[in-house]
Amino acid sequence: MQTGEDIKVLNEKIQQASIFIETLRNTLSKVIIGQYEMVDRLMIALLSNGHILLEGVPGLAKTLTIKSLAQAIHAKFSRIQFTPDLLPADVTGTMIYNQQRNEFVVRKGPIFANFILADEINRAPAKVQSALLEAMQEKQVTIGEQTYRLEEPFLVLATQNPLEQEGTYPLPEAQVDRFMMKVIVKYPDKQEEQMIIRNQVQGMQLPSIEPVVSLDEVNAGKALTRQVYIDEKIEKYIVDIVFATRFPDQYNLSKLRNIISYGASPRASINLALAAKAHAFMHKRGFVIPDDIKTICKDVLRHRIGLTYEAEAENITAETIISEILRTVNVP
Repeated sequence: MQTGEDIKVLNEKIQQASIFIETLRNTLSKVIIGQYEMVDRLMIALLSNGHILLEGVPGLAKTLTIKSLAQAIHAKFSRIQFTPDLLPADVTGTMIYNQQRNEFVVRKGPIFANFILADEINRAPAKVQSALLEAMQEKQVTIGEQTYRLEEPFLVLATQNPLEQEGTYPLPEAQVDRFMMKVIVKYPDKQEEQMIIRNQVQGMQLPSIEPVVSLDEVNAGKALTRQVYIDEKIEKYIVDIVFATRFPDQYNLSKLRNIISYGASPRASINLALAAKAHAFMHKRGFVIPDDIKTICKDVLRHRIGLTYEAEAENITAETIISEILRTVNVP
């Protein structure tokens, strides 16, 4: 149990340690117009050691944002274009025969980087997706008989196009659950789109992004994020939200019973707590408040709630269900 004095000391540490977040935001804003929510969610994933599934139509600067973030942190960036003919070895690496040395040697794949952009992840078959799964969950890769640890930070940022269905392999629930958040990337507003047009039509070169934050600063921020205080009442609030997706009847949400086929897993509770801590850290606080939970709740839960045919027939989305739960569950 932390005392008020402990939290005060932690607040002071976080005030200093979280400066790099603003530095990163300012650096990315030189290249990325708008998309503040996507940038913030990437920061949360960075601080929480989580992975993100980005869903949005092409042309919304998903790749540019992730690449720019890696450049700003001086981290190794790797982009894997997922296609139906991709093999697991194309992602993780393989053993190749070296004629000069007369032996097999390991050639590491693109997964050995700090930031992995898995572009159009749902275009790859299940065996490739499962190869990525070990790396995401265990932070390690097995090639032949050897197992290799992946460097920290290690973030998988996967994109999928919500429009095209032909030639795609929907991610199984078990793999989707491994993503800390599913972020819906939205269109820019009118002013932002006007600025995008102006920059492109005038042929303006994108500013080159120099490293402004070290990996040591990021790792120090991650360590402090873990120390952010969550009160027992806030923990209970998280549990109530997640349990309301499983047992809506217990929370006066009987109307949701026929539209939820399965509720969120315990990973949802863990990730809600971790993301809330990161959100508090980004706002220079050493403690979590209910607003932290509400802000990131949809991103953490939207891919963890199964919808029945009845819900799909009535165009009810996971976001609608989460909003209803947040309105009903008692806030501490």
